[in-house]
Amino acid sequence: MRLQSVIRAIYPAQCVACDAPTEAEFGLCGSCWRETKFIGGLICDTCGTPLPGEDRGEVIQCDDCMTIARPWYRGRAALIYTGIGRRLVLSLKHGDRTDLARPAAMWMTRVVRPLLKENTVLVPVPLHWIRLARRRYNQAALLVHALGKAVDRPVCADALLRPKKTKALEGHNRDARFAVLADAIMPNPNRTAQIAGKSVLLVDDVMTSGATLAACAEAATAAGAADVSIVTLARVVKDA
Repeated sequence: MRLQSVIRAIYPAQCVACDAPTEAEFGLCGSCWRETKFIGGLICDTCGTPLPGEDRGEVIQCDDCMTIARPWYRGRAALIYTGIGRRLVLSLKHGDRTDLARPAAMWMTRVVRPLLKENTVLVPVPLHWIRLARRRYNQAALLVHALGKAVDRPVCADALLRPKKTKALEGHNRDARFAVLADAIMPNPNRTAQIAGKSVLLVDDVMTSGATLAACAEAATAAGAADVSIVTLARVVKDA
């Protein structure tokens, strides 16, 4: 405890979003917490997007999930991809803020509990090796390891592979995103035994159209997963 006190005196805890002083490490200050749009209340059970109305405990889907065949069972997201939430996701993804994986996992733990089973194994959305070499880390893999530790479930970090290099999805509409991801992700033949017959929880930083997660869910199912669910740090929401 004495060493921790010395460390805290030299490096006091700071807000992960704005560097303001905080009581605890890896958290948000009061101002940033109030401005961050955490998802709660009535949500789509399939993708986790917030919905208008009161949560009465019923299973409800959003318009997209009622019209798009999702190859996964249930889904959750911790934040709305706007404001501070968007800034945190981009900092984790492109800004070398690997430290954000720890608080992100805590926020994801809050929403993911209903999706967990005894045989759940956590699997990250993979990166193509060229993009991984350029970025030096896979943000989904950082999240999956932190989340796996938080919820006490095993992780299979390389269960899925991305042998096909795809162009960036930003700026593409939904149909174009799904077309780009066709056959881009496949199961790792050396890891099928670790997910066959298991409940797979796919982990990623943000969901927009769901094209990437759909490709991953199909690959996990092809590898023999009993069922697939998803959790993301953030969810793109219309008019947010």
